[in-house]
Amino acid sequence: MNDFNAQVIQEFRANEGRVSGPFEGAPMVLVHHVGRRSGNTHVSPMMYLPGPDGAIYVFASKGGAPTDPDWYLNLVAAGSAEVEVGTEQYAVTVTEETGEDRDRIYAEQAALYPGFAEYAEKTAGIRVIPVLRLDRVA
Repeated sequence: MNDFNAQVIQEFRANEGRVSGPFEGAPMVLVHHVGRRSGNTHVSPMMYLPGPDGAIYVFASKGGAPTDPDWYLNLVAAGSAEVEVGTEQYAVTVTEETGEDRDRIYAEQAALYPGFAEYAEKTAGIRVIPVLRLDRVA
């Protein structure tokens, strides 16, 4: 884990899910996932879009890089994970959004946070940025 992510995670946990800096005021989640090859546990901080019935949408933008982030590949391979939202931690199922649903959800996030529109521009013709829906396990 890089130093930046470690600082975000520490601040998230110290402030009931709130962080400062580039993510100040944005909804944040810590996603716990297992490496599909290594078997090691990882924690990735990310912005999310609240969805219906408590769903959480996360975006595998990787800052507009030409490849998908490892956490995305790990979540898709596992189909489940754990998340920390605020002071709560719980298990989730992972579903990839596709087609019109994916496009609508991504457009909503990009309207709220224009950086996501920039990421989509950077990846145009290279890859479509995946959107994952995380649903609490009953």
